Amino acid sequence: MRKLAILLGGAIALAACSTTPPPAAPVDINNPLLAPGFMAQASSANQFEIQSSQLALTASQNPAVQNFANMLIADHSAMGQQMAAAAAAARLAPPPPTLLPAQQAMLDQLRASGTGPSFDMAFQQAQIQAHQQGIALMQNYSTGGDVPALRTLAAGAIPIMQRHLATAQSLQVMAAPPPPPPPMAPPPPRRAGERG
Repeated sequence: MRKLAILLGGAIALAACSTTPPPAAPVDINNPLLAPGFMAQASSANQFEIQSSQLALTASQNPAVQNFANMLIADHSAMGQQMAAAAAAARLAPPPPTLLPAQQAMLDQLRASGTGPSFDMAFQQAQIQAHQQGIALMQNYSTGGDVPALRTLAAGAIPIMQRHLATAQSLQVMAAPPPPPPPMAPPPPRRAGERG
């Protein structure tokens, strides 16, 4: 009888070990107050800043736009490294450096704006919009996010992004010049005896 009890206990223990844990809840990248959502959205915003600024270095001839683009590349590259370090400190896998659909659409629209003054105006507007959204994301996470290391990162990014926004708003870009008027037709030739 004792052997039966031991065998039965062993079988129950083995059965308990073989049960698989319930599947983990899916990661919601749409919730910016949870670390996976915040990191996905912040990483995408960061990539937009870097890629749109790299585009500005070739599509703009305006030195102010190019200087601003260089500043954005440097600052947002550093922010990406800081996010990776904060994620590692929290034992989270950093998101891949990809664009979410909203930022991809903004980048595609910027590419379609052409070059020169038309690009400069589109770049300025894209940077104002992107930085307003980015500041809101950082402010919300810094006060209500779930991972302390990422909250600290978000709080530290706010002043840098506010400076970028102020720079974008004061950026001196010129509207594309209007097309030249059509050439005027030459006056008809005068005939002998006509008064002009």
